[in-house]
Formats: sequence, C-alpha cells, structure tokens
Amino acid sequence: MSTDPSAHPSGSPAGAGGAPEGPSEAELRAAYEAELSRITPADMMLQSAVSLLNLGARRLGLTGGPEPPEPGDVAAAAPERDLGQVRDAIDGVRALLAILERSMPQELRPLRDALSQLQMAYAREAPAGADGDRTAGAPQPPASPSSPTAEEQAGGPGPAQSSGRLWVPGGS
Repeated sequence: MSTDPSAHPSGSPAGAGGAPEGPSEAELRAAYEAELSRITPADMMLQSAVSLLNLGARRLGLTGGPEPPEPGDVAAAAPERDLGQVRDAIDGVRALLAILERSMPQELRPLRDALSQLQMAYAREAPAGADGDRTAGAPQPPASPSSPTAEEQAGGPGPAQSSGRLWVPGGS
C-alpha cells in the first residue's frame, strides 16, 4: 500500500467526486471503429447463426433452462417453449447458411450438424397436420431463386409482386 496521501487506493487517478475516470468518448469511438474494421459480415452471420441455434434449442426445451421455479413464482413459471420461434430460428439459420457457403464452406459442418439436430427435434415436436402428416408444421426449404414457382411458370406474378408491398421495376 502506498504511503502517498494523494494516491488513489486503486492506483488509478480519481476524477470528479473521487470516481475513477473511464475512457473518453473519442477513445471509445476509436475502439469501436477498430473493432468494426476487424469484423467481417461473414463473422457476424456466423455468430448470428450460432445464436439462433442456441435460442431455437432453448425454445424447444433441449437445453438446461433456468432453475425450476419456486412455488408461487408466477413470472418464473412462464413456459419458454415456443415452436413458432423454433421454426423462425431454423429458417434464419438456413438462410444464413446459404450466404455463408460462399465465404467459409469448410467451417460450416458443425453448424449444419447442429441445425440438423434441431430440425429433427422440431419435427418430433411439431403438431401433426389435419391429415396426420407430422411435417405439416416443419419449416419448408426456401425456394431457390433459379426454380420458378407454378405461378411464375404460368406467367402470373410471383409472391413479391402479388404481395403489393414491393415495388418491382417494369412491373405494372
């Protein structure tokens, strides 16, 4: 311990009111800019895919969730299980995998394996359709941009044009 009465106990200079000074706004901005220049969109998509898989598994009840609720704890008793969110997570990961395939195909095997496991667990849990088909609630593969739908083959508008929410050049 220092015998200098002007020294701060933690060894760092004290700011106004005795609180230690943090990095300045300019330093924080510089650190943020350095981080942004280091990270690639593929890195962010990969991290997002991993997060979606973890959330999907949690919403399906495949991971150890929080401690069991105490009796009478209404907030903790709310179920986390949500098949709609699981389906969204699966669809999101599949979309990201299609993009990641271009930049890091060799690194995607563990991600594909985890996605397959989540899809199989989801298929077991999804409600059966009216005709008894257990895949009725399962996510459908996204349509390939190169494979036209039946409407497009017939010359009709595609889903984007018929939705009325998307302006298409040359469309009427």
